[in-house]
Amino acid sequence: MNSESNAQTKTDRTRADRTVTLRLKAPSELPVEAESICPDLFAERTHAQIGALPIYRGRRRLALADLFSIQGEASDTITVSGDVSHFKRIGQGMTRGHLTVEGNAGMHLGARMQGGEIVVNGHTHDWAGAHMKGGVIRIHGDAGNFAGAGYPGEKRGANRGAILIDGRAGNETAARMRRGLIVVMGDTGEGTGAGMIAGTVFVFGRLGDRAGAGNKRGTIVALSDSAALLPTYRYQCRSTFVFLNVYLRRIRELGLAVSDAQINGNFRRFAGDINTVGKGEIFIYDTDQSTGR
Repeated sequence: MNSESNAQTKTDRTRADRTVTLRLKAPSELPVEAESICPDLFAERTHAQIGALPIYRGRRRLALADLFSIQGEASDTITVSGDVSHFKRIGQGMTRGHLTVEGNAGMHLGARMQGGEIVVNGHTHDWAGAHMKGGVIRIHGDAGNFAGAGYPGEKRGANRGAILIDGRAGNETAARMRRGLIVVMGDTGEGTGAGMIAGTVFVFGRLGDRAGAGNKRGTIVALSDSAALLPTYRYQCRSTFVFLNVYLRRIRELGLAVSDAQINGNFRRFAGDINTVGKGEIFIYDTDQSTGR
């Protein structure tokens, strides 16, 4: 085992020793407002203080200990065990720490987060990472609609940070995104990158319809099949692109499956949306990797 592996193992053990674990007592069919499940709020609190944090099920105010059995205290490392698909706003606004959800998670996971890492070993509902400004969200499953997007009426969506999705993502992923990185290993729904201001989206599955509608300066990269592009995009060229090579290598370093052929391959570049600023771009991986241009 090399020194890097030893260091990671030591980090994992330290994290496990200091984790606050929440185990769901019973599933809830009612929506639960759970923004109190946040590393910033747990870091300096005792076991009793964590248990007393407010949580709302429907219109009723409860304490966290009413819905979860709790182990540990005073740590910014949290593990939530159970199906919390009806629990909204877990990790909202977090600036530090590590939060793991062992199961499905509800709407607004990691919304407006500024730092730290969230890992979901399951699926997430709509608005994961909405308006995030930093940190990393890893979803080892499918994401709902509007991942990394902006809320209705807001001009900007995600403004830094990274969202890594192992499965599919729904409609309007990265809508009005300002900065940051979103990687979807599966398919995306309609309107990926709609209204993007900047930022980068990689889609390893099928890129859905109306991708990049209203895109100003954002970059969308399709590594597989793509629906027909909007007529407001114009073909520019076919080539290898150094910055895509760098991005794809970094994505592989983050633990996602990227082949050498994809890293070194040719892409077709389309510029648009000419209905707006027109400086956005969509790259489509060329399955014909011959050297001809």
